[in-house]
Amino acid sequence: MRTIMAASLLCMSAVCFSAVPASNENYRNFKVSVYTRAYEVQRMVDPTWLDSTWNIISSQMKVDKIYLETHRDLNIVKAEDMKRIIKFFRDRGVEVAGGITYTISEANSFQTFCYKNPEERAKAKEIIELTASLFDEIILDDFFFTDCKCDYCVEAKGDRSWTDYRLELMDDAAMNVILGPARKVNKNVKVIIKYPNWYDHFPALGFDLDFGPKHFDGIYTGTETRDAVRSNQHLQPYESYLIWRYFDNLNPGHNGGGWVDTGGMRYIDRYSEQLWLTVFAKAPEMTMFDYRQMLNPLRSSYRAPWQEEGGTSFSYDDMMKPVNLNGKTVTPTTMARAAGFTMEQVDRTIGFLGNPIGIKSYKPYQSTGEEFLQNYFGMIGIPMDIVPEFPSDANLVILTEQAKADPDIIKKMDKHLRSGKDILITAGFLRAMQGHGIEKIVDLEYTDRKALVSSFMTGGQMLDVPKPILMQQVMYKTNDSWEMISGMDSGLGWPFLHRDVYSKGTVYLLVVPDNFADLYNLPNPVLNSLRQTLSSRTMPVSIQGPSGVSLFVYDNNTFIVESFLDEDVDITVRIQTSDGPRVDHVTDLLQGTDIRGGMEMQFNSRNASSTFRVSLRPHSYRVFRY
Repeated sequence: MRTIMAASLLCMSAVCFSAVPASNENYRNFKVSVYTRAYEVQRMVDPTWLDSTWNIISSQMKVDKIYLETHRDLNIVKAEDMKRIIKFFRDRGVEVAGGITYTISEANSFQTFCYKNPEERAKAKEIIELTASLFDEIILDDFFFTDCKCDYCVEAKGDRSWTDYRLELMDDAAMNVILGPARKVNKNVKVIIKYPNWYDHFPALGFDLDFGPKHFDGIYTGTETRDAVRSNQHLQPYESYLIWRYFDNLNPGHNGGGWVDTGGMRYIDRYSEQLWLTVFAKAPEMTMFDYRQMLNPLRSSYRAPWQEEGGTSFSYDDMMKPVNLNGKTVTPTTMARAAGFTMEQVDRTIGFLGNPIGIKSYKPYQSTGEEFLQNYFGMIGIPMDIVPEFPSDANLVILTEQAKADPDIIKKMDKHLRSGKDILITAGFLRAMQGHGIEKIVDLEYTDRKALVSSFMTGGQMLDVPKPILMQQVMYKTNDSWEMISGMDSGLGWPFLHRDVYSKGTVYLLVVPDNFADLYNLPNPVLNSLRQTLSSRTMPVSIQGPSGVSLFVYDNNTFIVESFLDEDVDITVRIQTSDGPRVDHVTDLLQGTDIRGGMEMQFNSRNASSTFRVSLRPHSYRVFRY
């Protein structure tokens, strides 16, 4: 996880980010940047190394902007050296901004500065002052947090929790160590904080998503998800899209872009997926971490087996064809070409799309619980949108355990349901709120018993699962509320998806498996029923089929379907037609072809849905307009 900055326009006292490139216009819909660590900046002092490496990168990818780091791991680049390097890039028409990584030693478990230690606090201030004297734009890489438990911190914390202490400490450090000193040195400086990808654990390390986006001049988003199985964090691919949307909702228009590294690849497709998913979220800038990684050689082992038949969104063979950039024809040799090839392709896609829309999930500031669950929903084809304020205008709101952090959540639920809108709660939220007011809304009991489910029942069908799924037993009163989908074992069943009525609204309960990844093992009809329940009042488009396929919906009658599976897959796209004529075809905007559809009547409704059969190649996407 690393960071970088954004395409910026001055908007009052903060940075507003434009979706249109401001300078070279290499791309129509976003900028592309490269971040450079202090280690490589120091090597740039050698003009031969700088010139040769820049020729390698710039001959294989279009670069609008470069971030030059002044500090990392107590390595500080000299001001006179940095000025010569800045001139080198500006002379070549490249925008230049500064970067800082506030680490003492990344190698030592990412050791950060202690902002209670007077010496380290003074050093952090010295670094930002140096950087502000050189740049009008500075980005703070992932590490402006604290994991310190030294004697200074233990004494200062007192009886408070580490979370409360660190949030207060880092808010103070932001104002008095970083922003105040930087602005004193350079009144025009804009300081952007880049947040990493582990957002559900932020409060414990002092990242304050209420304070930071309001006081820094902009934010930036770490969208790297790498390989969900083989990398340490096990983040789901959908997060590369969802996290950017979530952070943009913190302070709309001030999220400068996304940031991806080349780590954790099994095949090169996984690297490209992170890039285009970030741009699907409408990020105005895409940053490659880092200069060094762009010089890493391409390897034939990066070519995935499923590319043998062709037709995938990322083609290793097409990427390896000679390319002509800046008047030079070169044969691709490094990861710079993988990045450039991907961004050139996705630039065409983004031009078709409006603003992303999704089902709202309420995550209050500083909340934790059922960590990263919304990304699993995205991976089973439910378009998601995480918001930090209760979305009272949404027809359906998803409340996971995170929503317990709002002391007024029961009152907000009551008001929302009385207005005729719906809410889906997870069993985790039910557990957290049991005895804290949820009984005013629903008569459900989260028990201490588990069920090892071997099949599911929905619509009269009994459907086996490939392996037993462990889930919670939730009890309800017969005829007070109703099971929609049941988890079954040895003839007994428990709610998986449950329905209750409150005033003019409906409360749904979703009992998420103990292992969130077991959502991927649900039978297709179970997934289809869940998707349709959630999308019926919220989304014009839904999908039917297996897990591992995501849906991205936009407000201009366009949508994307993407498969993260290693094999070909067929899905059905459903488009609801409550108003106006039935949709009889969808257009594949990249291929320029139409798909004709059928009609499906909705149960217990006069409304009809149009259905379309769509085939997807492995790790590939298609873009449609209806």
